[in-house]
Amino acid sequence: MGLLDDVKNAFDGDDSNDSDLVNKGQELANQHADQIDGGVEQAGDFVDDKTGGKYSGQVDRGQAFIEDKTGNL
Repeated sequence: MGLLDDVKNAFDGDDSNDSDLVNKGQELANQHADQIDGGVEQAGDFVDDKTGGKYSGQVDRGQAFIEDKTGNL
């Protein structure tokens, strides 16, 4: 079964196959934590720039949440 089949199964209402997809996602996140964190940082900077920092507190909390989850699973 391929990755796209796993994604389709994740949304079919049957939760029995979802743990495989979650495990694959966690494994990929762990392998690419630095890239994910860099992208999250860039996205947060972009949002701050476009909003004039209006939502910087929420953006910072979101960045910290994601950065805490990547590589620490």
